[in-house]
Amino acid sequence: MFIQTEATPNPATLKFLPGKVVLEEGTAEFRDTADAAERSPLASALMAVPNVTGVFFGYDFITVTREGAEWQHLKPAILAVIMEHFMSDRPVMAHRHGGVHVPDDGDEFFEESQAGTVATIKELLETRVRPAVAQDGGDITFRGFRDGTVYLNMRGSCAGCPSSTATLKQGIQNLLRHFVPEVETVEAVEAA
Repeated sequence: MFIQTEATPNPATLKFLPGKVVLEEGTAEFRDTADAAERSPLASALMAVPNVTGVFFGYDFITVTREGAEWQHLKPAILAVIMEHFMSDRPVMAHRHGGVHVPDDGDEFFEESQAGTVATIKELLETRVRPAVAQDGGDITFRGFRDGTVYLNMRGSCAGCPSSTATLKQGIQNLLRHFVPEVETVEAVEAA
């Protein structure tokens, strides 16, 4: 098994491409060892590697966030965990109620009268923003829309990325303002 790695705009996060599907649908993020142990055997094993502080799963990639140690010291252990997991044919996520558990990012908020505007915002995020952000090992999800402000949750390599403010303000905000005149600004919020 050959696992590729790619740098991300966030120097604390590295993208791992195992050459296999990681999650069939949705994404999953782990910032807590107990949460990882409950929801994912792979995330749990990765979080057990010293200095690993976060794990994010996309369709065909895994991003790992570190604190302290350099990548050249962490990569061999992370690669070994990923390889061992996929070679053992174990599931990435713990099964519950016959399906894969995908975390709920909380309730969305917006005025019912803004439903059409929100639908357009979500379509633009889904078709133009999320695919580009996934290339960098992250994800951005819609959280809400109120008083001209779109609230987004940044996950994976996007969370804590030094260039995330530029991505939000110069990229996403400009795109949304161009196509949706009701949008004035875009803000990042933490997951619920």
